[in-house]
Amino acid sequence: MDMLEEVKDAEYHIYVISDATGETGETVALAALSQFKKKNIIISRIGNVRTDEHIRSIVREVAEVHGLIVHTLVSDRLRRVLREEAHMYEILTIDIIGPMLETFSAYLGKSPQSKPGLLHKIDDLYFKRIEAIDFTVKHDDGQNLRTMPEADIVLLGVSRTTKTPLSIYLAKEGWRVANIPIVLDITLPQELFFVDQRKIVGLVIDPEKLTSIRKARLRHLKQELSSYADIDYIAQELDYSKNIYRKNRWSIVNVTNRAVEEVAGDILSLTVGKDRRV
Repeated sequence: MDMLEEVKDAEYHIYVISDATGETGETVALAALSQFKKKNIIISRIGNVRTDEHIRSIVREVAEVHGLIVHTLVSDRLRRVLREEAHMYEILTIDIIGPMLETFSAYLGKSPQSKPGLLHKIDDLYFKRIEAIDFTVKHDDGQNLRTMPEADIVLLGVSRTTKTPLSIYLAKEGWRVANIPIVLDITLPQELFFVDQRKIVGLVIDPEKLTSIRKARLRHLKQELSSYADIDYIAQELDYSKNIYRKNRWSIVNVTNRAVEEVAGDILSLTVGKDRRV
């Protein structure tokens, strides 16, 4: 049986109407319907209902199939038009959000904004953060250099200068971050110079602190101490990185004994200024 035949054979028609996506109304309707064993029920979701004429057109369609309307219209005017039209055609309606808005308004002492889709603006922000995290993971430690210019922020630093923790923290705030390791006497990738240079931040740390961190890392990995944790070698690495930063006029942030949140704040101030929003 194809979709058209299924609709024709349905015994019950429920229309979910919204001035946003209608996802909330459909979810609530499905939750309620799960308590019934009735079959042959068709749910039709109609979103972005913003005009009186659209309401009237939907109501006429519902009347033809003797359906029922579930709605989450935040506009008081549209809810009123729907009530009047449905009453004229003797159609049952369920207003999910109207009574809630009225009760909240009385309790909070404020009128609702009556702007559709505000919940899904939050959803959009959530998905943008997920996208930023995905980008950041794929551009950790010098990976995927070809798409690095799409980053909002690029972090540079020698090993164990908290490049990855900072990148992930910033990504959770919605910023796409790439990080590039600096290795003594190894040339930086050319792709770095195709990035907006204002996005680049070089990380530095006190040699003694970095020596301690690297020694702890080697002990954790049960490896022998090497030049990797030698303070003289580390001092050379840090001097090499600082010279690169100064030569290219990149911003520098010292991460020594500082919380990730604090350092991230400095990075954002340097790269995006006061505009901290995603």
